[in-house]
Amino acid sequence: MIPYSRQYIDSNDIKHVVKTLKSKLITQGPIIEKFEKLICKFVGAKYAVAVSSCSAGLHIAAMAGKLNKTKKLLTSPNSFCSTANAGIHCSAKVDFADINIETGNISLINLKQKMRKNKYKMLIPVHFAGLPVDMKHLKKITPKKTIIIEDAAHALGANYKDGSKIGCCKYSDMTVFSFHPVKSITTGEGGIVTTNNKGLYENLKILRSHGIVKNFAKKNKTNPWYYEMQTLGFHYRITDIQCALGISQLKKINGFIRRRRKIAEYYDKFFIKFKNCKPLQLHQRNLSANHLYVLKINFKKIKKSRKKVMEILKKKGISTQVHYIPIYSHPFYREKRKINLSNMSSYYEQCLSIPIFYSLNKKQQNYIIKSFKEIVEN
Repeated sequence: MIPYSRQYIDSNDIKHVVKTLKSKLITQGPIIEKFEKLICKFVGAKYAVAVSSCSAGLHIAAMAGKLNKTKKLLTSPNSFCSTANAGIHCSAKVDFADINIETGNISLINLKQKMRKNKYKMLIPVHFAGLPVDMKHLKKITPKKTIIIEDAAHALGANYKDGSKIGCCKYSDMTVFSFHPVKSITTGEGGIVTTNNKGLYENLKILRSHGIVKNFAKKNKTNPWYYEMQTLGFHYRITDIQCALGISQLKKINGFIRRRRKIAEYYDKFFIKFKNCKPLQLHQRNLSANHLYVLKINFKKIKKSRKKVMEILKKKGISTQVHYIPIYSHPFYREKRKINLSNMSSYYEQCLSIPIFYSLNKKQQNYIIKSFKEIVEN
């Protein structure tokens, strides 16, 4: 079975992990800070806080940004539910802007309209499938007091138009990445928050570990064991074992990104000629991390349901996925408020993610393309 995505682990990755397993500290040790500094260097940010997952990172980023029950969060419905859940965990009200039908990213036109009518404490744009939102323009149309957190779960290694990397935070307060196995690099599970704001950085560190502060050596020379829980935090720590894998993976990221781009561009050459399906984000592969390759398929025209197409492909040994069910259509959100965004609804009716990952070879790609041609073009 060809999966829609998977990690790539080599002997060097295994060596790095084994070396850490044999060391004195396998958690709360020096490898975590080393990984954080390497991520900072790679994306061009001043600070980074590694955490147990991207979801955890989004949560503490929202908390560090002072989101609460009296405030509103605006985000994209085309994402995994943890993006919006970051607001719910802070007891905030969550609202959604529609998407751009050509990119799957948040519509800046609809976002601007929403912000004219409402005051939002926080905005979380999502770099869907690894393609950067136009953050320069988004920053320009967003009120100065609004906290901007980039959900870059899909986008480590992607670039803005000016060449700077997502995560440098030149257009935002914080950026959050994922290191899930299907992402640009993996730590098994894990995430990281980058920022250029020292105050946010210190707050993120405290929130990551139970709200506890330990640095009291100068005040308590006779009590070196002393620490204080100063706020309600969480056990969102990542391990040195995971970060050892992350450090090794990060050495390969440029190769990972180049390979994903080549795979996407090869798909494009064929799918652009198809009549009944269209590639998403067609002309922006050079900026994207190309985390996903999404086709928009006219299921009505081919007279086959998405379920049927996925079943046929599965029998052929090809795994596919849907990214995403609109967040507002999940029962938890639907019960709170009725929302219908036309572009998101239209996109959801057509989208299907097909295999893209580092080790996907040309023979497999040709087989996937041939199989799709048989199913959607005949």
